[in-house]
Amino acid sequence: MFRSRLRRRGGTAVALMAAASLMVTLSGCGVDPLTPQEAREAAGSDDKPGGAGRRVDCTKVKCIALTFDAGPGKDTPRLLDILKEKQVPATFFLLGSKHVDRYPKVVKRIADEGHEVANHTWTHRILTDLDAAEVREELKRTQDAVEKITGRKPTLMRPPQGRTDDTVSEVSRELGLAQILWSITAKDYSTDDSALIRQRVLDQAHGDGIILLHDIYDGTVPAVPPIIDELKRRGFTFVTVPELLAPGKAEPGTVYRPEKD
Repeated sequence: MFRSRLRRRGGTAVALMAAASLMVTLSGCGVDPLTPQEAREAAGSDDKPGGAGRRVDCTKVKCIALTFDAGPGKDTPRLLDILKEKQVPATFFLLGSKHVDRYPKVVKRIADEGHEVANHTWTHRILTDLDAAEVREELKRTQDAVEKITGRKPTLMRPPQGRTDDTVSEVSRELGLAQILWSITAKDYSTDDSALIRQRVLDQAHGDGIILLHDIYDGTVPAVPPIIDELKRRGFTFVTVPELLAPGKAEPGTVYRPEKD
């Protein structure tokens, strides 16, 4: 349902594109995002070997986080093969209904292969349109479903369309979830052109960036190998979102969003 709805052209697609273009304004909602750099600075130094998330030090290398929303889907196993071959970690913001519950083995594989498993709600409802109980239901159902499969509840969530407010933040805090937005998007819900998806990502790439893609659209997974290859050539190191924030930790309820260069 989610996939077919988003792939329609015409009025619905236009509305989604308009919403996405507005997602990071956050004006008037009482939410003040932190950047990855601010998260790291707030934590101070961490010189302990093997410190939290310290596979790489993003204060010293040019880091970028690859994230995928609204899966898993039929193409996610192929995406995982690509990431494994290229030794790239990613963060997966999983949708519960008809995704987590339909592909439990893929969810387990995502976790087992070292990727970050995160929450993208149960049915992709816009959380700012809901009351606190409804927000809690959307997030908790996915928390519980992921924990049942992987043995661990997510600590990160991404609100659909990036829309958040004080109520969403408070419920997220209760559930132990930090909110992760993005700074680079290919708008892959609007095209199956893999070359265009690749170019849109590369045109926006920057240090401390968070890339938003969706592994449920036909053009996206084929675009991933050339995106990875070119960004590596440019000197980027791929990290998960927790690694991007380390030695800081994603604080429940807090919104994180990179600033573009």
